[in-house]
Amino acid sequence: METNTNQPAAQEDKTVAILAYITLIGYIVAIVMHGNNKTKIGSYHLKQATGLILFSVACWLAIFIMAFLPFINFLILILSPILWIGILVLVILGVINAANGAAKPLPVLGSLFEKLFANAFN
Repeated sequence: METNTNQPAAQEDKTVAILAYITLIGYIVAIVMHGNNKTKIGSYHLKQATGLILFSVACWLAIFIMAFLPFINFLILILSPILWIGILVLVILGVINAANGAAKPLPVLGSLFEKLFANAFN
C-alpha cells in the first residue's frame, strides 16, 4: 500500500522513515518493517539512508587509508571532524524530513542517492 502524496503520512510510515537514519540496527529494523508494509515515504527515506550509510563507510575507509600517508595526516586531522559533522547534519535533516512525512532529498547528495537507488525498496 502506497501513501498518497496529498495525504499526510501515517505514523507507522514515519516510524520506518525515522528509524532508517538512526543507527545500523534502526536501519535493519526499518527494512524489516518496510517489508511488511511498503509505503512511499518509507521507501524514499530508506533509499536516502542507504546512500548516507554507504557514503559514510566510503569516507571512513578513505580517511583510514590516508591516515598512513605522512603528509596528509595533518590535513586529515583538520578535515575529518568537519566531514563527520557534515554527515551528522545530513542525518538530522533526514530525520526531520522523515518526521514531517516529507520526501525531500538530503542537501548535496540526496539527488544522487535518488538516482543510484531508484529501484531499491519498491
